[in-house]
This record gives sequence, structure tokens and C-alpha cells, in this order.
Amino acid sequence: MSVARPSVVQGSVSKGFEAVREAFGDNFIRRNELGAACCIYCQGEKVVDLWGGIRNKATGEPWEEDTMVNVFSTAKGMSSLAMALAHSRGYLDYEERVCAYWPEFAQEGKEGITVRQLLSHQAGLFAFDAPVDRQVVEDLGRLARILAQQKPAWEPGMRQAYHAQSLGFYEGELLRRVDPQHRSLGRFFSEEIASPLGLEFYLRLPEEIPDSRLATIEKAGPLQMLFQTPIPLMIASMSSRSPTRRAVFENPGPWLLQDEAHVYSRNLEVPSGGGVGSARAVALAYSIFATGGRELGLREATLQALMAPAVPPSHGFHDEVMKREMTFSLGFLKPCPEYPFGPPSSFGEPGAGGSFGFADPEEGVGFAYVMNRMGTRQWDDPRRLALLTAFRQAIGPRLGVKR
Repeated sequence: MSVARPSVVQGSVSKGFEAVREAFGDNFIRRNELGAACCIYCQGEKVVDLWGGIRNKATGEPWEEDTMVNVFSTAKGMSSLAMALAHSRGYLDYEERVCAYWPEFAQEGKEGITVRQLLSHQAGLFAFDAPVDRQVVEDLGRLARILAQQKPAWEPGMRQAYHAQSLGFYEGELLRRVDPQHRSLGRFFSEEIASPLGLEFYLRLPEEIPDSRLATIEKAGPLQMLFQTPIPLMIASMSSRSPTRRAVFENPGPWLLQDEAHVYSRNLEVPSGGGVGSARAVALAYSIFATGGRELGLREATLQALMAPAVPPSHGFHDEVMKREMTFSLGFLKPCPEYPFGPPSSFGEPGAGGSFGFADPEEGVGFAYVMNRMGTRQWDDPRRLALLTAFRQAIGPRLGVKR
């Protein structure tokens, strides 16, 4: 073991999971990690809880045990857990039409879109024609009108296109319509999931969280973007009217949560990409769902729906935004040949730059990795793969199964 590693890596692992600590330390030595955390639960037991590196590159301040970071699209998983809880409580039905709960949604050819299609990136609503800036996002009524007036890019249910930024806004308004208290998605998540479970994860970062607890994002450089981004995705992102550019990089853009006065904006709800929290929180949330969700009163029918195979659109799972095969269901990414992160019943969500969280109900696992130096690889981020590979090798003999 490198003599430098103990000062970089802190935390603990259970017996049998030492290889995960080794992989986490190697990320700093061999894979250009800056600051990061990894937490894993297995059958309700926290078996990995690691953190280390630098929280703020400019100041050299270390990543502490309670450091939180923007996890970008990994937040979609937390948002969709909230939607699953709403389903479990009978507030919505995945097979019902969205307009049954939100009548104004039935405009511009959207009247037949089901909740399942919307959450599974099959509604063709991956971009906005009207401007969506901070002022719009702060005004939920105004945002709802823009969402309702948006025309799908194609007939819903025909194709899949990753709703990189829009999904969370649609989820938020749908939840406001069905929740008896008409709470925003961020408030619902806080009151119904985060608070009961003691999670430090926010879809709406409150004012009282000090900057000293937040990791600053180190963006990928131009050369790294050029040489590591898949060619089809790079070409698509250069076209001003491509679904990729419109969904990922424009209106409102992926950096809406960044703030000149603070590390991140406060009291701004961006559910698809603005979640801020710890690896510990993401892993525990997924662990609770992976082991049945009794703490939240989750119904077995809801968990079975999340575990079930994804229902493809008419043209299959080729994603028109990400330019590759991706399997989405009910707000989550499902394992597929391009993203083999667990058994078929698993569900989770990766985030831009490398973060990832998922639940594996078959083995009762909640996994999370978060970081502040952004990579450019979609699935095969070497840091995330190293941790996941080490973990899978560890639980094989532990659970008496081969990997």
C-alpha cells in the first residue's frame, strides 16, 4: 500500500471489503481523482464508508466526512424514489395518463402520454422551446405553464430520448398535482424520505448549509472532452438543433445550480441535475428501497414495478440524445449491455462526470459514488468501474455466489 494513501483516504470498510478501499485509494494515485466519497450498504449493513482528497482545488481544503457535492443526474434517482413513494401511497398510477392528474398537460399532442412513458424518457419532451432560466424555475406556476405548452419532438411512445434536464421539472409538477399537500418535489423528498431516514441530500439546497460543507466542481478540460467523449455524442453535441445539444447543453443548461456568490445556489429546485448530498445519503436511500422499504411504508407492488424489465418504445432503446442503447424505466436506468451494473432487477442513475447510485434488490445493495473532478466517460468512468468491480468481487464469496 502506498505510504501516501492513509492521509488521502479516510473512513472504514467491513471485513471482506478491503479491496474497495484499495480501489478507492488507487483512484487518487492512478486515475486523477481530486475529491470523492463512496458508500455501500449490503443487506442493511453499511460495509463501505470512504471519503478523501480535496474538497476545493483553489484552497486545498480537504474532503471531510460531512462534505456534500452536486451529483448532477444522479439526482434523478432520488427524485424518482420520491415518485415511487407517491405511487406506493396511491397518489398516482404508472399506467395512467399524465393529463388525468394534470389536465393542462393535454396540449400539443400530449393527451395520451402515460406516467410510465414520461418517467421513462419516451414522451419526446427532452427540450424546451420557451426560455427556462432561474426566474422561471423559481416560479413553479410559470414553469408549469411552459411545461404544459411544450410540444413533443415526435409522437410519444415511439422513441427514447434522455430528458436530461426536463424530466425533473415534469416530475415536480406532476407530484404537486397528486400530493394532497401540493408540495414541490424537493419538499416532498425532504419531508417523506430524507427526514425520516436521516439523509443529507437536498433537491433544494437550504440557505443554512455553509459553503464550507460543499465540494466545488472541477470541470473537464477541452482536450479531455475531445479525446474521451464518444464520437457520435461529440458530433451530435456540435449541432445546434440536435436532440443532444438541446437536451443536455442548452436552456437552461447543466450549470443552473452554480452560483458566483456561493458554491451552489440556495433555494433553487432543479430535480434532474441539482441534487446536493453525500454518498452516504444516496447509498442509504437505495439500500432502504433494495431491502423492501419498510421504513417508508413502501408497497411490494411498487418495488416490483421498479424491479421489472423496462417497457421499450416502438423504436427500441436506442437513445436519440445519448446516441447509444440505454434502458430506462420509471425514472431510473436499468442494467443493460452498455451499463451492466447489477442483476436485471437493479435500478439507479448515473450523473455527469462520474457519480452513480443504484439499488440491487436481489442482493439487498445500496451503492453510491460521488466526486468533484468531472470525467467525460459515460459508463466506463475508470474510477467508478474500479469501485464497482472491487465491490462485486467482494460480495461474490460473501453471499456464496459467483461473479
